[in-house]
Amino acid sequence: MPIFRILFLLFLSIPILEIYLLLEVSDRIGPLPTVALVVLTAVVGVWLIRLQGFAALAKAQQSLARGEMPATTMFEGILLFIAGALLLTPGFFTDSIGFLFLIPVSRQWIVRAVLKKAIANSSQFNAHFQQTSSKTGNTYQSSSTEVIEGEFISHDDKK
Repeated sequence: MPIFRILFLLFLSIPILEIYLLLEVSDRIGPLPTVALVVLTAVVGVWLIRLQGFAALAKAQQSLARGEMPATTMFEGILLFIAGALLLTPGFFTDSIGFLFLIPVSRQWIVRAVLKKAIANSSQFNAHFQQTSSKTGNTYQSSSTEVIEGEFISHDDKK
């Protein structure tokens, strides 16, 4: 299914689901407690994101200080950003997803799954690229010690 259809369905179905859930909760506990609950989840969510965001930043800085690439921490930061947007969006469904992203275990599981899929897709792309270049006779070699000498001419518009 193309990505635009999926996004269209999400942008159409999530607000309908949110309205339905808000009406159901409002029928059970009343309108004012429902509004208070929505505001409370936003406030608690922002507070938790602030705490976890600073922790993720410190973790990334420690990784960089050790000379490591903080890829996992960066993806966790992206999920924290998404969680913040979802928690600030009024509604119980988006709050549920936002809080799911705030739980470190679930966030790390999501990051590992995304990175695993990205690595698999990258491996498939590399295998396809190498297969295609071997069929066409093109070769691609990369070496950190390879030096290419040459000259260039700069054509500046300024004269």
